Amino acid sequence: MRTLDQLDLRKTFGRFATGVTVVTCANDRGEPHGATVNAFTAVSLEPALCQVTVTRRSRICGYLHGAPFAVNVLAADQLDLAWHFAGRPKDTVPEWTQGATAPALAGNAATISCVPWRTYDGGDHLIVLGEVVELASTETEPLLFYAGQFHQLGARHSGSHWAASLDCPDLGWFPAAPAA
Repeated sequence: MRTLDQLDLRKTFGRFATGVTVVTCANDRGEPHGATVNAFTAVSLEPALCQVTVTRRSRICGYLHGAPFAVNVLAADQLDLAWHFAGRPKDTVPEWTQGATAPALAGNAATISCVPWRTYDGGDHLIVLGEVVELASTETEPLLFYAGQFHQLGARHSGSHWAASLDCPDLGWFPAAPAA
């Protein structure tokens, strides 16, 4: 099998735009701790599961083992927090709140509170699945990450609605939709 260049791999993976999250939990002293993570995804609706992927070298990797956590979907105006929890603190001091399961950040676009479900080997990362026990969301626009840089949503496109897709939440294969 061919060995892939890690820089090429990182650049190619970076062609996929993602949201920016800060995964938060309590450290071994019970203090709030967080790490910027863009490897987040919804996994299942029943049971309600989501996944975060964290590098084994990170401190949060050790704190998440069997611990409740929160996925804080950062708002477009929280760029300083993204850098802060990526290891480049600025003058911004995080404003913490107590989430349903773990410390959470204030002012997010959304907060997803989880209890541990399963952890899997992911090579140089751990794949952590959490069972979602509480949600909080706002209409605030999210912060995005694409091609190695942070971005904000642009103008909304007019034109076809989701209904043009079989993945439309109102139609198609979703169980809440009426069968066509």
